[in-house]
Amino acid sequence: MSYFSSSIGRKQIVGICGLGLSLFVLTHMLGNLLVFLGPQAYNEYGHALTSNKLIYIAEAGLLAILIGHVIYTVLLTIRNKNARPKKYAVTPAGEKKTNFAAKTMIYQGVVILVFIIHHLLTFKFGEEYEVQYGEVIMRDLYRLMVEVFSQPIYVVWYVIAVIILWTHLGHGFSSSFKSLGFNHPKYVKKIDTAGCIYAAVVCLGFIAQPLYMFMNN
Repeated sequence: MSYFSSSIGRKQIVGICGLGLSLFVLTHMLGNLLVFLGPQAYNEYGHALTSNKLIYIAEAGLLAILIGHVIYTVLLTIRNKNARPKKYAVTPAGEKKTNFAAKTMIYQGVVILVFIIHHLLTFKFGEEYEVQYGEVIMRDLYRLMVEVFSQPIYVVWYVIAVIILWTHLGHGFSSSFKSLGFNHPKYVKKIDTAGCIYAAVVCLGFIAQPLYMFMNN
C-alpha cells in the first residue's frame, strides 16, 4: 500500500495541508487588521500583494493545498464510514469519546468551503473601485469593504462562518500535530490548549473587522 493511499499517509497529508491553511488564515487576518489604520494603509497593503508577480505562484500553491486538504479529508471520511458500517452498540465515553467538533468536521468544512467561494466572489472578483495615492492608482478595497459590511445580512453570515471556522481550526490545528506524531500524553493537553488559543486569536481578529466596519460606516 502506498503512502498516499494508506490511512496514516492520508491523515498526515490532511494534517500538513491543514497547518498550511492555518498559517495562511493567520497572515490573512493580520493583514486585515490594517483596516483599523484607515483606507490608505489597507489599500496600499492590498496593492503591494496583488502587484507582486509572486502572487500567482502563492495563489496556485494555496489552491493546491486547499484541494489536497478537501480531497484527502473526503477520502478519509469515506474509508472510516466503510470500516464501520454499523453504529457502535455502546457510545464511547471518557478519553475515547469523540467530541462535537470532531464529529462535525466534514460538515464544518463544507460551510467553510462555501464561505471561501462566496468571499472570493465578493472581494477578489467584486467591484473594481479605484483610488490614487500620490502617482499610484490602485484598487480601492477599503471602499468595497465599507459597501459590503454595511449589509447586516452579510455581516451576520460572515460572523457565523468565522465562528464555524473557529471550531474547525481549534480542533484541526491540534489534530494536525497529533497526526504528524506529536501524540504523546505529555504533549496532548498542551497541543489542545495551543489549538484553542490559536483559533480564538485568528477568529476574533477576523470578526473584529466586519463589526468595526458595520458600526463605524
